[in-house]
Amino acid sequence: MPIYFDHNATTAIDERVLESMQPYLGAVFGNPSSLHRFGRNARDAINRAREQVASLVGVQSAQVLFTSGGTEANNTALKGVVGEGDRVLISAIEHPSVLEVGEALRARGVAVDFIPVTNQGIVDLAALDALLAQGDVRLVSVMRVNNETGVLQPTQAIAERAKAAGALYHCDAVQAAGKLPLRWQDTGAQLLSLSSHKIHGPKGVGALIIDKRLELSPLVHGGGHEQGLRAGTENLLAIVGFGQAAELALAEQSSRADHCQDLLARLETGLHALNGISIFGEGRARLPNTCQFSVPGFDGEALLMALDRHEIAVSSGSACSSGKGEPSHVLLAMGIEESLARGAVRVSFGKDNTAAEVEQLLTTLGELMHGQSHMAGRFAGVMGSA
Repeated sequence: MPIYFDHNATTAIDERVLESMQPYLGAVFGNPSSLHRFGRNARDAINRAREQVASLVGVQSAQVLFTSGGTEANNTALKGVVGEGDRVLISAIEHPSVLEVGEALRARGVAVDFIPVTNQGIVDLAALDALLAQGDVRLVSVMRVNNETGVLQPTQAIAERAKAAGALYHCDAVQAAGKLPLRWQDTGAQLLSLSSHKIHGPKGVGALIIDKRLELSPLVHGGGHEQGLRAGTENLLAIVGFGQAAELALAEQSSRADHCQDLLARLETGLHALNGISIFGEGRARLPNTCQFSVPGFDGEALLMALDRHEIAVSSGSACSSGKGEPSHVLLAMGIEESLARGAVRVSFGKDNTAAEVEQLLTTLGELMHGQSHMAGRFAGVMGSA
């Protein structure tokens, strides 16, 4: 059976989520904006899903803006409150859906500065203080946890600094939801991004949690949908699935985290037994399911493909940046040398992974490393006799 260790990229839809979506594939099909019973039935389903997502992070349902996913949520957060002449601070290790928005804003006349991180992948708070002290800042954007290393960011400390400087705080919590306790009030954020397909829900739907005191400019115009903040008929089927996935993630967060933490401990013990492997962010508070490491003698994408041939799926970084052949911007920002960063792969566990699968990964890694060493020895022998 193929083994899937790439849950930070996406997760399989939970069977219970699929079951909740079934009526909305046929029987319940009304436009949620219609006033007749077909529309009201659809609207009731969306309202319930909004309540389920709100409960996941401890907010009022009116604060939940449904989007097409985490990328749109991030775009809406930044573009919705920032305009020409404003100044924005973005951490150097954000997901591309934040970093590239920063570049787009810069082209529109927004001043954008990037906050450096320490060699452990944590936002440098002293550097943040210095950047805030340079002048008016409209928005600070720092994720709750990094999607590659799994390292947690000091969101409360960041929020306090942003507030003291009169700035808003946006937190991309896409990777944190369902894996860690995540309460809106604890983050200190005014804008918080979520995604369904990271928590065993369907793709194509996410949410932006909004402080209702904010005036947010919509990205999409054309109707009064989503409280006038996102025009277009709602994706009823996906929203229902997101709601059910959020309810399950909240109910099972602790047990899922404990299970993944056990697998992570088993994996990292095994990695230490294989000589020369570097684990990034080790010793820091991290997600219970995530391990990014580098294997000596291997390029990350080459190792990924070698594992894939053994029916084991891992990642070489963010799925949104894969195939570009560039070393991880996250690791480079941490000061990791380029050759080591190029060799990085990421394992991210899910609720259905097993200890036997971890052992299979470790066995396969050992075999690949032995094969690489053997080939290197043969090459050295040939060169020596030439």
